[in-house]
Amino acid sequence: MMLSVAEKGWTTTDARFSIGADLDDLYEQRRPKIMVVEDEGDTVMLLKQILRTGGFDVFSAWNGKEALEKGATMNPDLVVLDLMMPEMDGWDTLKALRKTSNVPVIIISALNSKETIVQGLHMGADDYLTKPFFKEEVVARVHAVLRRTGKRSEETTLSIPGIDLHMDTQSREVRFRGQSIELTSKEFAVLAILMKNAPAVVQYAQISQGVWGRDFDRARQRIKYLIFLLRQKFAQIAPGEDIILNVDRLGYKLQTES
Repeated sequence: MMLSVAEKGWTTTDARFSIGADLDDLYEQRRPKIMVVEDEGDTVMLLKQILRTGGFDVFSAWNGKEALEKGATMNPDLVVLDLMMPEMDGWDTLKALRKTSNVPVIIISALNSKETIVQGLHMGADDYLTKPFFKEEVVARVHAVLRRTGKRSEETTLSIPGIDLHMDTQSREVRFRGQSIELTSKEFAVLAILMKNAPAVVQYAQISQGVWGRDFDRARQRIKYLIFLLRQKFAQIAPGEDIILNVDRLGYKLQTES
């Protein structure tokens, strides 16, 4: 006779009862990924519950600095952003995001004056919700912003608006200051890694893994040569500007402002 989980004395979190998920069933179509940037634990948990119930995948950051780090690696489809946070507030976070990304941003804040709302929209937010909020409205606003910005159809594009650099990873087209740049496959791979991680420093080992699938002794010299070629191509369009910055003994990062 088959015993139930309870009869066996197991819990659903017991390691012996850990069953893998069928990702083909769960993620036949990838769900939009939302980053909640908020320092109040109760609000984070509430927003996560609302968004998950609304059919979104969700992760959180507790301040602006953490949001920029997580955003560079997790690539959210939309950011829900609080304004009043320690270390790095929502205003500075929004400014930093807009230097490197076109990711849609919805501000959710207790600040509800008309002047503050207008300021947030002028700074690059796509929508503004005031606290307290209704769960149905949060989900509806997220859906509306994603439809309006066309984020789901832009997953193959990378952009650094501050220097007018854009890449289509599907067509492999790169445009800088309105001009097309022809890149080899290795040059393209290096630039894509730098753009995905901007404005963070990308270490040599990370570039090597991304371009060749492994880190090896001669990788640093090959990377330096590829960076040299990329710099030459950028210099043809913007002479005298340092688009790719060297970080001594660590790696490289992209300039995000002209």
